[in-house]
Amino acid sequence: MEFTIHQQVLLAVFAVGAVLGAVANKTNFCTMGAVSDWVNIGDTGRMRAWVFSMAIALIGVLGLEAAGTLNLYGETFPPYRTSQFAWLRYILGGLLFGIGMTLGSGCGSKTVVRIGGGNAKSLTVLLFGMLAAYLMMWTTLFERAFLPWIQPTTVDLAHYGVPNQELSSVLAGMIGMKASPAFHLVVGAAVAVGMLAFVFRSSDFRGRRDNIVGGAMVGLAVVAGWWLTGGPWGRSWKEFAAFAVNVPSRVQTQSYTFVSPMGDTARYLLEPANFALVNFGVMALAGVIAGSLIYAIATRTFRIEWFVSTRDFVSHALGGVLMGAGGVLAMGCTVGQAITGMSTLAIGSMLTFLAIVIGSAGTMKFLYWRMAQEA
Repeated sequence: MEFTIHQQVLLAVFAVGAVLGAVANKTNFCTMGAVSDWVNIGDTGRMRAWVFSMAIALIGVLGLEAAGTLNLYGETFPPYRTSQFAWLRYILGGLLFGIGMTLGSGCGSKTVVRIGGGNAKSLTVLLFGMLAAYLMMWTTLFERAFLPWIQPTTVDLAHYGVPNQELSSVLAGMIGMKASPAFHLVVGAAVAVGMLAFVFRSSDFRGRRDNIVGGAMVGLAVVAGWWLTGGPWGRSWKEFAAFAVNVPSRVQTQSYTFVSPMGDTARYLLEPANFALVNFGVMALAGVIAGSLIYAIATRTFRIEWFVSTRDFVSHALGGVLMGAGGVLAMGCTVGQAITGMSTLAIGSMLTFLAIVIGSAGTMKFLYWRMAQEA
């Protein structure tokens, strides 16, 4: 049997996902935990690890673009650098996702990592997230319930002479300057340096090796995803897919995210014999779970965890629904927008990141207030 370029790419996506899952399990890389540490005890170590992963991903993308290996101004999934700035979609979706990840005890990536570690509560979150994401992506729900108000509130930046929502393009348009690769590189480098300065100035971050390793590996995984699908190998993959049979229609330049893969996986599980539905997202999700499981078994940390009450179940189920729906609405999650999207310098990704943090932090404050009232 011939081992095609399509199978090679998907296997590489799975392998990178497995490394990501093992490292995230070992280092306890968790974006919801990052917000919790910051809000509740003033510890910014894991928050800075999150920002560090953004910086690593951004530096990697800038390097690939400068070398001419990668072009993210073309068609990507999702369309990060589109000229269609759906600001309300980013904000509302980010807020819903932030609320959901707090109720579900972890974001999309942490949910699948915990499943590998034996957490049945996270499996419930994933199942409800898969259902919500599937309904948003593969039924008419989005077109009926969301598109009617998204379209009127979307700003077409091209109408104002700005070709896309990448940060340097927006800044160039604001000062009446023509965007260029050199200006993009300067702006991107300045943002990356600012992130690194913010990260390493704190002993909360520097004092914990897991913060450095976790942030670096997540960032590098995002770079690997971009290279696999947008580099020379990725171009061969797209050429093959254009003429091949049993290859999914979505063969685009993309990297790691954990909400749309939930919807894609649900779609595949409804037709498990249809291997054309096995795409980047399905393999990424499976890879992270497998990597986390292997690490948990190897270190004897695999533990089954179940709900302590009906209320606990409802909270996690609702969290899964909000993450699935909110993540699709925002076109990404704490990895898909806040790391992968940030590596493209899309202002929509920056807005989504801010909305997720606000939604999560606000929900934590409310939950602690409610606990105090009940006590």
